[in-house]
Amino acid sequence: MTTETISQDQTLLEDLRAARPLLWTNPARSDAAEVQTVVDGRVISLADSIEAQDRFLRFAPLLAQLFPELRETGGRIESGLHRVPAMQRALGLAPARGALWVKADHGLPVAGSIKARGGIHEVLEFAESLALENGLITRESDYATLAQAPARELFARYEVAVGSTGNLGLSIGVMAAALGFRATVHMSADAKEWKKTRLRARGVNVVEHEGDYAEAVAAGRRQADQDPYCYFVDDERSLSLMLGYSAAALHLREQFDAAGIVVDADHPLFVYLPCGVGGAPAGIAFGLRQIYGAHVHAFFAEPTQSPCFLVEMLSPGKSVYDYGLDNRTEADGLAVPRASELAAEAMAPILSGDYTVADDTLFLDLHRLRVSEGMQVEPSAAAGFSGPRMLTGSDAGRSWLADTGLAATLPNATHLVWTTGGLFVPPEAYAAFAERGAAIAAAADDDLAR
Repeated sequence: MTTETISQDQTLLEDLRAARPLLWTNPARSDAAEVQTVVDGRVISLADSIEAQDRFLRFAPLLAQLFPELRETGGRIESGLHRVPAMQRALGLAPARGALWVKADHGLPVAGSIKARGGIHEVLEFAESLALENGLITRESDYATLAQAPARELFARYEVAVGSTGNLGLSIGVMAAALGFRATVHMSADAKEWKKTRLRARGVNVVEHEGDYAEAVAAGRRQADQDPYCYFVDDERSLSLMLGYSAAALHLREQFDAAGIVVDADHPLFVYLPCGVGGAPAGIAFGLRQIYGAHVHAFFAEPTQSPCFLVEMLSPGKSVYDYGLDNRTEADGLAVPRASELAAEAMAPILSGDYTVADDTLFLDLHRLRVSEGMQVEPSAAAGFSGPRMLTGSDAGRSWLADTGLAATLPNATHLVWTTGGLFVPPEAYAAFAERGAAIAAAADDDLAR
């Protein structure tokens, strides 16, 4: 290790502990065309993502019946892909550095966030396994029959539980209740009140905890351990969740093809994914790597006070508290002290990097997105927009681009920000977000004027 490398590492650790925005690039990332991904001793591949996608398709007739908002899509839960030139200008990303796009999971129906992918997938997989075991369906059946009395009577015997800061709880609770399961969501203290209210309106039992996300998850596990009819969705350890998220890559490939977006050695793809415990961004990054190989570069985005995935990559088994951070952030969906070891294991050879974002920057970019493109997201969903700036504008980012040879390909690059939540934010809550973002923008303009 050179003196320069030691100095860089020391600076990064100082910035991490001081909760200053930083960019870390992964020295263990593999540039091989194919990377074997092992999760909890099991090798997973694109075939597993395809199976998750097929499960969504098998359930589509039932979902179209249960949720009126899905009738137009035939029961498919998907989001749009949007070119955002006005936001690109607002961020100061020059056209010579690539084109900015948004994968709009903030508008996903049913759950209103990216958690509609993994969370709903795991509930569907559990329901499918019960229905198959009890002879209610075969894989060739019309799954719409699962809305009928025999299936609902079966599902009513079981409880589905989860620990959540909010969005995962919404996806699990809403889907479980719709299928006829008893649903319980253990919510951490930082969960927004409107998310609890929305769950209760759907008939979900909400259990509030004074502690953080990790404590809510632990409480949910303890409850499930005591009840053989309680199925616990474990965000920290679930392969089903991760594979549900990974199926998004298959639909994105269709959208890229339709938009004429090429991903290859001369046209790299940079994807910026807000990260909480890590299952959602890891699943998507895994799926994209299976499709596009080493030409896709995934960067996770975390709050400066809650960079649990970065901490896990630097110091396995540690939490943000071990670095003197308080895990307090307005990005409630990302307020997680300890990352999923399962997700970190999968990302070791795949992840290109991780960066941290101050809360004020989240609100500033939320404001910019609203003004420039008319898109409304919650603060955590704005974390991705710092990615192009960190990658092309910071010393660490420019150095990495030069070292990897990617700097020369930037004019042909696609920068994809994956927005993660916001559809169901109450108007009064979003108005407060927008007001705070506008105030930060005005203060920044005043500073420039001086």
